[in-house]
Amino acid sequence: MQSYQGPNPEKIRSMFSEIAGRYDLANTVLSGGIHHLWRKALVRWSFAREGQSVLDCASGTGDLAIEFKRAVGEGRVIGTDFCAEMLEPAPAKAEREGFGIKFEVADVTNLPYSNSTFDISSISFGIRNVGDPVKALTELARVTRSGGAVMILEFGQPRLPVFAQAYNFYSKKLLPKIGGWVTGKPQAYSYLQNSSAEFPCGDAFKTMMESTGQYSKVEWRSVSLGIAYMYKGTVR
Repeated sequence: MQSYQGPNPEKIRSMFSEIAGRYDLANTVLSGGIHHLWRKALVRWSFAREGQSVLDCASGTGDLAIEFKRAVGEGRVIGTDFCAEMLEPAPAKAEREGFGIKFEVADVTNLPYSNSTFDISSISFGIRNVGDPVKALTELARVTRSGGAVMILEFGQPRLPVFAQAYNFYSKKLLPKIGGWVTGKPQAYSYLQNSSAEFPCGDAFKTMMESTGQYSKVEWRSVSLGIAYMYKGTVR
């Protein structure tokens, strides 16, 4: 496959710092809250269980880290993001749920954790925003134990023709306007739409994961008719 060139990391950091304060509201308005169901499905597919340790990268305001904490109970969950502003609401959100989750600033392409530290590592709606996604996929596998799972949730492209046409109209014409209205940054949501339309999904992303040589098995599932995709990589 052709190598995928990701966006400029500093531009992405700046963009997310500008929309961080209204990011959760924008997500809820734009998706009708269905993104929470996608995260729950990802956690179920990971087979996370009581006592396990989880690293959630590009954790943002902490939604996926919180879902993993529900599953692992007394187990350890760490949420990281390379944009400090995005993480600011996360600790209070976790505390409202009664969860103790550690959140810290870290770059998924250069994680400050030892090899085989976690049972599961994850990233949701973040891998397409990474400058070098192959390096990120390698790092996620490095910090996960052999036999553990790397779980990824990302937008993709619907494939059913009629639905794809309707979704493309929404994402190209309406999503940037609505996201811009909620956050005051329409250019950010134009980028998010364009990156979703261009990023490899399904078998193409599976091939990207396999190209790292770090996974013994890679699987994927589409959700909501292909609006988003879930990936599960079993670490060698």
